[in-house]
Amino acid sequence: MTPKPSIPNPIPSNPERGKEVFELDRAHVFHSWSAQKQISPLPVAGGAGSYFWDFDGKKYLDFSCQLVFTNIGFQHPKVIKAIQDQAAVLTTVAPQVANDARGEAAKRITSLAAKHHNKVFFTNGGADGIENAIRMARIHTGRHKILSFYRSYHGNTSSAISATGDPRRWPNEFAFGHVHFFGPYLYRTSFWSTNEAEECERALKHLEEVINFEGPKTIAAILIESVVGTAGVLIPPKGYLEGVRALCDKYGILWIADEVMSGFGRTGKWFGYQLSTAEPDLIVFAKGVNSGYVPLGGVVISDAIAATFDDRVFPGGLTYSGHPLACASAVATIDVMKEENVVEHAREMGEKIIGPGLRALAEKHKVIGEVRGVGVFWALDLVKDRKTREPLAPYGGTSEAMTTFVTECKKNGLMPFSNFNRVHVVPPCNVSKEEFEEGLAILDIAFASIDRYYEGA
Repeated sequence: MTPKPSIPNPIPSNPERGKEVFELDRAHVFHSWSAQKQISPLPVAGGAGSYFWDFDGKKYLDFSCQLVFTNIGFQHPKVIKAIQDQAAVLTTVAPQVANDARGEAAKRITSLAAKHHNKVFFTNGGADGIENAIRMARIHTGRHKILSFYRSYHGNTSSAISATGDPRRWPNEFAFGHVHFFGPYLYRTSFWSTNEAEECERALKHLEEVINFEGPKTIAAILIESVVGTAGVLIPPKGYLEGVRALCDKYGILWIADEVMSGFGRTGKWFGYQLSTAEPDLIVFAKGVNSGYVPLGGVVISDAIAATFDDRVFPGGLTYSGHPLACASAVATIDVMKEENVVEHAREMGEKIIGPGLRALAEKHKVIGEVRGVGVFWALDLVKDRKTREPLAPYGGTSEAMTTFVTECKKNGLMPFSNFNRVHVVPPCNVSKEEFEEGLAILDIAFASIDRYYEGA
């Protein structure tokens, strides 16, 4: 691998500037998913590789990848140079013309999917990628309903948030035609399953029942995260995605694979659905496609769906679709990931280092009810009691235990990713063994601080 960008030693400290940055933010920036007076954003001064730091000179090992998007870490020199080189030639151009960065990015992205995936519609992020994939599915099929998991997150535009299952959907349900169903989740099974094979079979039976009760000829697409992300890092059991594909084929329904979080190395594959043998019709991507360096998302379109719009106008577009700087950074990121074997590294780290490390942590701390994951995509399901599996925080909320855990992580220089009763362990795909072990030691300290909240035997 190319050496990671170096971290200044010592890290420059400028508390006065940090105070100015904080005050500017509080005076003028409106934050997402927040009651504005109840937040205190951390002013970030810089980053390199798997770390970032604040204006006080404190360094954080990033086990959140921000929002699970810095797949190659901060400031990879080859990607930074690609952005600089593109800026020197053509900083921006309208989407109706052709440019080399856009074409090269589309070529590289489609080459990672199946032979029948040859076109990309570029967006600015994952949510508008989902929005346009739904639009394509509805027009192509002439149907209107979209089925998706209750345990899911698909973005914050109109159809994307309505397709979402988690509580962020509740105040935002203004789109029509969205139906939710239960996906497989053996640890908290909705189907009284005792093993993965049962969970897979019963979850597919449930899905087919939903299809039939909703009316197959009204359903345009089944939209699922190939590996459910924010809602729990839920890896589909063997045969589930193949079963979804079979149901889609049986009833003339399209399968939209949401790869916004699971794509580009996160699972140890280029796309999370490639953990199966099945192929979706539409693939939505963002985040890791360029490590979030410049906003970019899109939809990989099958030949059959693309042909629908050969002589029919596609009724959608974005001013910055396929922005040259974003596409140049995607080209460079994909090339770097290939040159440095980042995807293979992520897979090996998951199998040999991260999985065993987290399972050893669970042996020490009973609040860890389940460890699950693949590649560099892991979650710890935290419980008050392993027997009852009562969550350490309620659905849609937090708890004193979870707040204490997050505080302890940050105090010791680790940025965690927590959601309800879960801790997600999602470092960069090129995280080193030494960096992971550093983070694991901090997680151990943080869990020790909340062991007292465990109520079971």
